[in-house]
Amino acid sequence: MGQIDVLILFGIGIFGGALGAYLFQKIRVPQVVGYIIIGVVIGKSGLQVVSHDTITKLQSFNWFALGIIGFLVGGELQWNTFRKYGKQFMAVMLGEGVSAFVLVSVLSAGIAYFVTHSVTASLGAGVVLGAIAAATDPASTMDVLWEYRSRGFLTTAIIAVVALDDALAMTLYGLCSSIAQMLTGEHSVIMHEMTKIARELFGSVFMGGACALLLNYLIKKLSCYKERMLVIATGMLLLVIGVADAARLDVILVTMSMGIVLVNIAPKRSHELFILMRSFSAPVYVMFFVLVGASLGIAEMPLWLWAIVVVYVLARSLGKMFGAYAGARFSGADISVQRYAGIGLFAQGGVSIGLSIMASQHLTGVMLTDTLSLGDMIVYCVTATTMIIQLAGPSMVKLSVSLAGEIGRNVTEEDVIATMTVADVMETPVVPIKTSATINEAVKIFSEQDYLVHPVVNETGKAVGTLSLENLKEIVADQDFWKWMLVDDVLPQSKDFILAGTPLCEALEVMADKEMDEVPVVENIQSGIPVGILDMRSMKKRIKQEVVERQKVVCVADAKIGKVA
Repeated sequence: MGQIDVLILFGIGIFGGALGAYLFQKIRVPQVVGYIIIGVVIGKSGLQVVSHDTITKLQSFNWFALGIIGFLVGGELQWNTFRKYGKQFMAVMLGEGVSAFVLVSVLSAGIAYFVTHSVTASLGAGVVLGAIAAATDPASTMDVLWEYRSRGFLTTAIIAVVALDDALAMTLYGLCSSIAQMLTGEHSVIMHEMTKIARELFGSVFMGGACALLLNYLIKKLSCYKERMLVIATGMLLLVIGVADAARLDVILVTMSMGIVLVNIAPKRSHELFILMRSFSAPVYVMFFVLVGASLGIAEMPLWLWAIVVVYVLARSLGKMFGAYAGARFSGADISVQRYAGIGLFAQGGVSIGLSIMASQHLTGVMLTDTLSLGDMIVYCVTATTMIIQLAGPSMVKLSVSLAGEIGRNVTEEDVIATMTVADVMETPVVPIKTSATINEAVKIFSEQDYLVHPVVNETGKAVGTLSLENLKEIVADQDFWKWMLVDDVLPQSKDFILAGTPLCEALEVMADKEMDEVPVVENIQSGIPVGILDMRSMKKRIKQEVVERQKVVCVADAKIGKVA
């Protein structure tokens, strides 16, 4: 199929991805799987609506998406947590990464030797695949944790490990690609490769930290302007990502370092920025995962490579599970981390695909068969395994935090609103104004109360309308009329009431549509008795207090679990 306009592609990707996410959520599957499936349908392995050239041209967009993901992941990692659990995180990361590396290396090399009968080429293929297997995809993993509002020991450990094992995979890849080139006769010097790795790792951390200090200074000056703060942060991220890519630094590590430094030097100030970035990034996430699915093409794979693919998936999964358990057990981590961390680290994505592309460039001259080079073999294997793992991995992340009982514990304002009714947050008592009252009497009630809107009731006490200060301003300025003019004479036709039992989310939608900051609340339709006022300012304050209270409950529960463990 010919080239498709980029705007049309983005429309198909974001709209289709959102629809796919909705359908998969209905069957209790993480939304990220829906994004990827839509990408597979329109990509190389499906209808081929998106060509390989288009995907290549959109690589800069993928870097932008990965940069935002890295920044937000970094924002989850606070120094107090690392100081307390850092040894456990490192032990889990080394355990799952090294175990996956060893198992995949040995078994992949064995199958490759059975086909090629070349010890050196088989070992080269095995160690490079093993190094790539050590990486865990932060993007889809974090998407699941955010989607299900996960919070707890296991969630914190998973976030820390996916942040750390990027550096581990890069280090293993640098060593193993050098070994593979030496084994197969290609020129390579290990010390040279290690120098490159050190430059990339430390350069990425330094650049991210320096940019975080600059961003902190800027948001300190602009903290009262949310929109401008978001624009500045997005612009800086784009600049940082572009410079990191040009300087051959690791984009995810740079932006992750940026997020870590920022959240630790200015936790309160940066909190609003991370919320803004997360809400802004939703369409970017969707399109990124759609493009991941679209790039997964496996039609050209030789049949024997599928044996390596199956072994790779099984060995990597077992390595992650066993290694995470061993590391967590050795370091004395919480029982939930010991039991379930491994299955929460299955996801494989952008980092692994990036390393496989690097391998194809470094090892393209090494032939395994007459028609297949070592570089192409690695790309095929990683592509196929990524397709399988990315479809199963997010569900395994959900399973791990579900088994640990951590789903729904990261309480947000949206969660609180979804559980409340108007009666839970309305202001009481309310002083109604009678239809028979004079305007003078109504003005007196307004002066004695804090509300800008009051319900108006008839002689039986049933609400028949509302009167606001705006309504009073429209009355003739001559106050002599106020002594004899009745409220009933100026009562507006509209009756803006909300029932006490109305779900709060529905009430907020009504208030937003009618641009109201206050609205009277009545008991029910039959009685029509006013029982309170729903005030937007006091309601927001009440919601924030409830979020804090519910989070305290979660923290206390975590502390008790920790003592028991």
